[in-house]
Amino acid sequence: MFLIFLKFFLIACTAIILIVSFWLYKKRPLKERDWSLDQKVLPISEFKDDGKILIKNVRHVSYKTATDYVVSYDDREYDLNKLKKVWLSLVHFTGYKYAAHTFLSFEFEGDVFVSISVEIRKKKGEKYSAFKGLFRQFELMYVIADERDVMRLRTDHHKDNLFLYPLRFNKKQSQELFSDMLKRSNELSQNPEFYHSVSNACFGNIVKHINHVVPGKIPFNYRIILPENADQYIHALNIIDTELPFQEIRKKHIINHFAKKHGEDPDFSLRIRGR
Repeated sequence: MFLIFLKFFLIACTAIILIVSFWLYKKRPLKERDWSLDQKVLPISEFKDDGKILIKNVRHVSYKTATDYVVSYDDREYDLNKLKKVWLSLVHFTGYKYAAHTFLSFEFEGDVFVSISVEIRKKKGEKYSAFKGLFRQFELMYVIADERDVMRLRTDHHKDNLFLYPLRFNKKQSQELFSDMLKRSNELSQNPEFYHSVSNACFGNIVKHINHVVPGKIPFNYRIILPENADQYIHALNIIDTELPFQEIRKKHIINHFAKKHGEDPDFSLRIRGR
């Protein structure tokens, strides 16, 4: 009797898995939904022949709380010839082991900074879930924003620890990395994709861009999928621009205190770097 029950149970489970798999396969990402206000507008980049790039809809949000905010956008022009440095932000989620968020910032001459953050594109009232992210529940977007926006959201309102690291790329590599991310953002504005917690998430996409620019720069490692210690991994690969041992760099590069102290400073991006 038990064997008969087990047989029918396995058949039922197999049928459910097949139905869910077929449903997920048929599901398609959409451009139009009732998006959260902070992710309603997608950035668009226009590349010019002289190396300048006009990015439309660069976001700068003024937060009272994580859910009470005013969203603004403007159009900003960046000159690839003046790109100086690439920075990696690593955000440790409070109360979650192994989980983290990563995004890149690009520094230009004249103390100009802009951040690119690979995120889920939330619908109104929606919250991130790594489990739901396995099942085509979120579209993917590249948030292009002012550093004060994406950093203070994490340090001041989510109460997460944020580490900011200078990366070791030459000028040509930095230019190609910036351009590659902007082109992908443009593609997503026309051809949306689903976010996936394993194969299409934040650090994994950053790694893909880096490896596209410098083939084989970051070999596959579990810390790409679980990026809590992504800084430790890329430090071992000599990608963080420092001579310090890893035991010292987190203490040196955490920026929460600076972000809170200089949150309203016009030179916020300089202050968080100790300048």
